[in-house]
Amino acid sequence: MKARVWLSAAAWLLLLGVALGASWLRYDLIESSAIGQLCSGEHSPSWCEWRQWLVLGFQHHAYGVSVYGAAALVAAMIALLWKNPWTAWLAAALGLFALELYCFEPGALALLIGCLRLLRLQVQPSTPPLSQHRQRDQEIQPQP
Repeated sequence: MKARVWLSAAAWLLLLGVALGASWLRYDLIESSAIGQLCSGEHSPSWCEWRQWLVLGFQHHAYGVSVYGAAALVAAMIALLWKNPWTAWLAAALGLFALELYCFEPGALALLIGCLRLLRLQVQPSTPPLSQHRQRDQEIQPQP
């Protein structure tokens, strides 16, 4: 039982790590004017190419959705089709990443679907959805 609780908590803590990593990429690597000037010079560091690929990922659009948004939506569809916590976590993580890197609508949708699916899969699997909140032993509550 304790291992299950730790695994559930670890999934949410890893999502927090993804959010912090995506925020760092956006604010310290992409939007930083000092990094932009460093990478626009003649003798730019080799990691500037990775920065350029990150920027191209949210600038290239197909049908109004960036690469990150499309990946997040595909992961959300997979999470809905497969009852697996890993796919739900992946949808939420890609949704967070897309949301942080300027792809708001698909990222928010994938984040919502992934988080709700992950929560649903972390509930006791032996409890059917309709009987989760019913009283035990069919006790009748008195009227107020």
